[in-house]
Amino acid sequence: MRIDKLTTKFQQALGDAQSVAVGQDHQFIEPLHLLAALLDQDDGVSASLLSRAGVNVLRLREAARQAISRLPKVEGHGGEVQISRELNGLLNLTDKEAQKRGDQFIASELFLLALTDDKGEAGRLLDARLRGNDVSQSFPYIGHLLPDLAASVRPAISLPRILALDLTASGAPSRARVRWR
Repeated sequence: MRIDKLTTKFQQALGDAQSVAVGQDHQFIEPLHLLAALLDQDDGVSASLLSRAGVNVLRLREAARQAISRLPKVEGHGGEVQISRELNGLLNLTDKEAQKRGDQFIASELFLLALTDDKGEAGRLLDARLRGNDVSQSFPYIGHLLPDLAASVRPAISLPRILALDLTASGAPSRARVRWR
């Protein structure tokens, strides 16, 4: 998977996940690290999307932090961390889903969607908080809704950031509105 295909916010979350792993003396960046980083983003869409799906985001964030604190620590590795096999597999599934949908970039909501099927700790945490809600109905796919806008906004720092996409209950792309911040 090519990191440059990740949206800017997803790349930032991956960098934040790496920082958490280094700070906690973990040898690998796990799906838990990335989930926590996505939930901690101030202007990211992950927390909002999960909230729309019925998840208590504050409790999920706290559960993810507690699970991270229980991961094994490795001393003497010099701050060198790698993406774990589990996270690599999830990122590959996310990439595959984006390709299937014809998206130009890989967005964090596709990672969350892949995480709902994961049998690891992060997937179990998310699944327990979804309580059977169909999370796929809550996730807008920016690449499908606004492919030209997504391509133009991503590399342009001077343009306003997308705050949110509002969808009708049916998720109809024709009724999507973009709010700018």
